Amino acid sequence: MVAIIDYGVGNLFSLKSSLAYINEEAVVTCDPAVIAKASHIILPGVGAFPDAAKKLFESGMADVVKAEVAKGKPLLGICLGMQMLHTKSYEYGECEGLGFIPGEVVDMTPEIDPALKVPHIGWNALTFKGEKSKIYKYINEGDCVYFVHSFYAKAEEGCVSAITEYSVPLTASVEKGNVYGTQFHSEKSGKVGLDILRAFCEIGG
Repeated sequence: MVAIIDYGVGNLFSLKSSLAYINEEAVVTCDPAVIAKASHIILPGVGAFPDAAKKLFESGMADVVKAEVAKGKPLLGICLGMQMLHTKSYEYGECEGLGFIPGEVVDMTPEIDPALKVPHIGWNALTFKGEKSKIYKYINEGDCVYFVHSFYAKAEEGCVSAITEYSVPLTASVEKGNVYGTQFHSEKSGKVGLDILRAFCEIGG
């Protein structure tokens, strides 16, 4: 069973529907006992980092997620959920993240071509970094996924598993140990996204 963390932010039910489509049992929950019984955890998120982080920490879900990750349970952060895996963010000031992935979340505006729009919205190709990630087991380099974001993660080099180009390389996914994160929305990325979710659910299985 996959536990989708409910802390008041995220595309919870579209994600649950995507998992149901690939025959994976999933539950949207903020119950620590249910999360403890799950084989995998997904941390979704949309909106601004400070608001989401405040809800995650004040709800107690941050501590629950940290405890389960410490046990070796696979965790996948999606979009803002992926950003919150990092050490800190500079969206509307400096804000602490979960600290699983060394790195900072920063505004892409000063770094990309001024002719390009922010937020970055649309389909972009993936370029793998280092050894192919387990979450990319069923897809190929160059496959396209769907992004919606204005900030991006400057993760420690060894933690970046894929990038995408938006006039400059932007972090598309990260991982460290049993923690994985995708800046793109797998639940909005068609068959490629479903195959990524399928591969994640097989990790440790």
